[in-house]
Amino acid sequence: MTETRSSTETSNESAEHFDVLIAGAGISGLGGAYHLTKQCPGTTFVILETQESFGGTWLTHHYPGIRSDTDLYTFGYRFKPWTSAPIATAAEILSYLGEVIDDNELGPRIRYRHRITSARWSSDEKRWALEAIRTATGETARFTANFLWMCQGYYRHVKGYTPEWEGMHSFKGQIVHPQTWPKQLDYAGKNVVVIGSGATAATLIPAIADDCGHVTMLQRSPTYFRTSRNAIPIADELRELQIDEAWIHEIVRKRILRDQAVFARRSFSEPEVVKQELLSAVRAHLGPDIDVETHFTPSYRPWRQRIAFVPDGDLLECIRVGRASVVTDEIVRFTDSGILLKSGKRLDADIIVTATGLHLNALGDIEFSIDGEPLVFADTVTYRGMMFTGVPNMAWVFGYFRAGWTLRVDLVADFVCRLLNHMKATGATQVRPTLRPQDKGMPLLPWIDPENFNPGYLLRGLHLLPKRGDKPEWQHTQDYWTEKDQFPAIDLTDGVFAYE
Repeated sequence: MTETRSSTETSNESAEHFDVLIAGAGISGLGGAYHLTKQCPGTTFVILETQESFGGTWLTHHYPGIRSDTDLYTFGYRFKPWTSAPIATAAEILSYLGEVIDDNELGPRIRYRHRITSARWSSDEKRWALEAIRTATGETARFTANFLWMCQGYYRHVKGYTPEWEGMHSFKGQIVHPQTWPKQLDYAGKNVVVIGSGATAATLIPAIADDCGHVTMLQRSPTYFRTSRNAIPIADELRELQIDEAWIHEIVRKRILRDQAVFARRSFSEPEVVKQELLSAVRAHLGPDIDVETHFTPSYRPWRQRIAFVPDGDLLECIRVGRASVVTDEIVRFTDSGILLKSGKRLDADIIVTATGLHLNALGDIEFSIDGEPLVFADTVTYRGMMFTGVPNMAWVFGYFRAGWTLRVDLVADFVCRLLNHMKATGATQVRPTLRPQDKGMPLLPWIDPENFNPGYLLRGLHLLPKRGDKPEWQHTQDYWTEKDQFPAIDLTDGVFAYE
């Protein structure tokens, strides 16, 4: 790959050329950029970001109380120690990411307000040609790159998912989705109904309960919650001993990962025992007056959907003292003053918050093509959840459901950097995953087994995602504890990789 940035001509317009183009300046893109600077010195790269600044989710979401639902010792990078409470606010996470940018001089590499609209691969030129709209001016910017690293996330940022219920237009109050929370929304003294009981609802409700007249969590079915102090005792003890923060980060990270691995395994091997443990912790917060069986006992086994972490049990404490309530029922229709439920009960509301999920967005609403032919990702087979059969010189970051997203950012980055260095050393200019002879005829299945993990946003968008095979290398296993050993051992001379 080239050592310096050059310009080429694409469609008679000047295009900047880079060895690597990273899509997205969120936690995945910044992590990939860091590893490029350390593991592939001399590689030229640029990050294109649609928003006006870095941070992805932590920049675009503004609803009250927004925080991580994963500890920052594992959601943070392995190379950047986390030094505060494990569950962090959006502001704290943005500050952390800003330090990564400043400490590693990534700022000049980022082009903000650049929305990628198309990506075209040319086998003759062995490169991607991309067009992006400069959203501040409407101008088109053109880039070419030898390798494309998709780090834009997995959902559509501009609009969240809200079901269409009968009568929504007749409701005289406000309907708000957390993903597009109005900055000046006044909920003081008002009756608020939050539809949903996942991590967003669990975060939002305790943040607004003190100011609302009353807030009701309306759910169709219960969610599993985990509760604990927002602190890591061993981290606090090590800090008292003035141990180096890098050591603390690594020790605590390993401790958490071990505990998570044990919990995940037990969720499969003894699901009923784990279920009762979770419910016991919920009862301890709620006391005897709340119907845990109806409102907090899911019909599925633990970890079939994401478990919402509630630091210090704040959501449950709100419900226990009456500042919030929970209703488990189905919506028949909206009325002018609230919601009519299947049970016949009516919920009056001034504001209805639809914490009902997101729109899965496989690869950023970008028009992809290979040698002039449109690329349909659903027709490809994924290689370990990060590359796709027949798609050259491209990697994608899709994190973990049962562990910190950023754990996979680091693993994928190690692999991509090793692949780029291998291609440079061997003179290869193109690589694409291909099914080997022994893979031909294997069953092709949905991206993930719905019996294993089935949140609504994933099931709604499953048809957009690549297929998986019945072998570990042809699927995203969602198993960090196996992949952390498998990824470094990937044989880059395996027949999976077709080089030119």
